[in-house]
Amino acid sequence: MARIEDRVTGWWVFAGTLLAIAGVLNVIWGIAAIGEASFFVANQKFILSTLQTWGWVTLIIGVMQLIAGFSLFSGGGFGRWFGMLAAGLSAISALLSIAAYPFWSLCIFALAIIILYELAKAPVRAAVA
Repeated sequence: MARIEDRVTGWWVFAGTLLAIAGVLNVIWGIAAIGEASFFVANQKFILSTLQTWGWVTLIIGVMQLIAGFSLFSGGGFGRWFGMLAAGLSAISALLSIAAYPFWSLCIFALAIIILYELAKAPVRAAVA
């Protein structure tokens, strides 16, 4: 089992920071969608359900991302796998809402793909002399 110090590299901190940023953005977006804030365009077509339903989905995914981000900061292997799950769900959710909000969806999708890439990379092992 690798020590926590060996696991928490700069890339894990980077991925954890991105997860925390994406989580905060998704929580804010989800709360605004649940409350039907005025900045949402009226009568948008969603692939599945309504704006409030997508608000709840986005809020839950955002909370998952925050949990995964803070778990990565502590060096837990749980954070890596849970972060990959949360980022994957965020990417799928963003693509499902692309018809209603294309620019926002593409930004969240790109952020999720970067997180997935950083978390899926194999840990760098130090060369043994």
